[in-house]
Amino acid sequence: MSVVERLKELGIDLPPPAAAVANYVPFMQTGNLLHIAGQLSNDASGGVKGTVGVDVDLDQAVHGARLSGINLLAQMNAALDGDLDRVTRIVKLGGFVQAGPDFIDIPKVINGCSDLMVDVFGDVGRHARSAVGVYKLPLGFAVEVDAIVEVR
Repeated sequence: MSVVERLKELGIDLPPPAAAVANYVPFMQTGNLLHIAGQLSNDASGGVKGTVGVDVDLDQAVHGARLSGINLLAQMNAALDGDLDRVTRIVKLGGFVQAGPDFIDIPKVINGCSDLMVDVFGDVGRHARSAVGVYKLPLGFAVEVDAIVEVR
């Protein structure tokens, strides 16, 4: 099954890739590695903003990580000229959660993105990962995830 077919089966429509909000590019390929800049937990409805464990609960944060993953897929799609079947491995995800002082379930939040990569790519979507709680994220979003992807 192609990646496009999997996305359709999962009910995922990729949004337009987000433009950079500062002095960087959304993706950069060097050799067979595609580096995707951090993607926020946003969507057309505004996404998931706030501090996890304070005004954002775990389920909302997991959904935010999934939104970040969908935005990563949109950037991959743009970088690969619409051919996500060129992805040969999701190498690593770096997950950041705007976490309150007592919130410790950072890995559970980032599973929202990790699970999406496996759902979309199967075993190719299994990856190494970092999951880090931070004080603040850009524009007040609850989650940000970046990626390193091997492509052909």
